[in-house]
Amino acid sequence: MQLLVLSWLCSALVLAVCGGTLSEAEVKIEVLHKPFLCRRQSKYGDMLLVHHQGYFENGTLFHDSRANSADGDKHAMWFTLGIREAVAGWDKGLQSMCAGEKRKLTIPPALAFGKEGNGKIPPESTLIFMIELLEIRNGPRSHESFQEMDLNDDWRLSKTEVKEYLRKEFERHGYPPNDTVHENMVADIFAKEDENKDGFISSREFTYKHDEL
Repeated sequence: MQLLVLSWLCSALVLAVCGGTLSEAEVKIEVLHKPFLCRRQSKYGDMLLVHHQGYFENGTLFHDSRANSADGDKHAMWFTLGIREAVAGWDKGLQSMCAGEKRKLTIPPALAFGKEGNGKIPPESTLIFMIELLEIRNGPRSHESFQEMDLNDDWRLSKTEVKEYLRKEFERHGYPPNDTVHENMVADIFAKEDENKDGFISSREFTYKHDEL
């Protein structure tokens, strides 16, 4: 699994292409359990370790990650929040979640497997997931990603370079470029990542991750 997109790009890109601006479908979120202490909440770009059970609307179970697992956690699933490694409804429904928290997500077809379905999932299926978040880790930021964005090889990213990368990512995911959205995304990225406020994201600012980001 190659994860070459940095965590802030995951956050901004998925917010734009999966969020309310391009889809009116919503995920129904029910918090079933929340730990008393929450040291960190999940955000786009984080790697999450989860157990989950999937049900159809009629209550039929179609998947249980704990089934036939002797140690109880053998089949827990790691995925990166915000880049559609799982269904889009998970990206929307597992934000701001604490380790140890349990949620019930009711996901409409548009944010699940849509008109095509997938294997045992029929087309146009609303899915219900019971999800327990076991662990949160920082997502990766790679040197290769930085080099891909650094068009003039000066070891720092300008707003123009980041905007161009966003444009290419939109096209790669099948969405038309949108200058207004891209400008807003770039502004948000630089507000969070340009630590010394010099108008560039250096290789150091890009590479070193912080829990609060």
